[in-house]
Amino acid sequence: MIGYLIKRLLFLIPILLSVSTLVFSLIHLVPGDPVDLILGEQSMPADREAMRRALGLDRPVVEQYGRFLKGLATGDLGTSLIEKRPVGRMIRERYPATLQLAVQAMLLALAISLSFGVAAAVRKGTAVDHASMLGGLIGISTPGFLLGPLLVLLFAVKLDWLPVSGREAWASSLLPTVTLGAGMAAILTRLTRSTMLETLREDYVRTARAKGLPERGVILRHALRNALNPVVTVAGLQFGVLLAGAIVTEKIFAWPGLGSLVVQALERRDYPVVQGCILCIAVSYVLVNLLTDVVYAKLDPRIRL
Repeated sequence: MIGYLIKRLLFLIPILLSVSTLVFSLIHLVPGDPVDLILGEQSMPADREAMRRALGLDRPVVEQYGRFLKGLATGDLGTSLIEKRPVGRMIRERYPATLQLAVQAMLLALAISLSFGVAAAVRKGTAVDHASMLGGLIGISTPGFLLGPLLVLLFAVKLDWLPVSGREAWASSLLPTVTLGAGMAAILTRLTRSTMLETLREDYVRTARAKGLPERGVILRHALRNALNPVVTVAGLQFGVLLAGAIVTEKIFAWPGLGSLVVQALERRDYPVVQGCILCIAVSYVLVNLLTDVVYAKLDPRIRL
């Protein structure tokens, strides 16, 4: 296990190098000049040239990329072109908010999917099963940019139960959590139902029932444990998607996380901030997948990493 973890951590190096190269290339292909945003298009040419030299934008792109990689090797993500602050500090300020939202959405999705997925499988063909599948279909078909405003209109504007936006109180995280977790809950519910149906047909489940074990114990201790393997795999992959996909949700609810920082940096052509945020998301995604593999092996000892 330790050897596997070391190999996976070393595998991070080419992944990060590829991601950093791709991000650096794409960002510099985006039209627009950050100097125009800082000084304005009416600024004097001499001032623009001085600013360009100060930011290092007058150097060849290859040299800029080399300096960028050198900074990454030392843990330096650079300095914001606009705010003149270290990018690492800006990410540390915003990342907890995004992580909070992703974890809450994940917990909500797992609670819904395991409850309704198992109930739908055990009571196949009943009203519970049909209602679960209908809810899953609606959840998958409703994008976050539509669900978010609908929730705001209903619970914040009409009923005045919850805040519209921000992160000042715990209640302000409820609507963005539901918006972000609804799609994942729908996917995992359908997956849990299908894997449970397959598991309930296995011989060892029939044997457990033949021994006279309580039905609750057969479902929870024997069937659900084995049915969780694919659910854990997909949930791990989807957690990375949550981190990256929180951009739309954070924008809708003015949530002060990494996603809103990326959008703000893109609007300002603040290259170091965009690069740092995307690298942070990429590292998070890889680490979550590594953790998923470890949990997968723990759930099923037959799997050898």
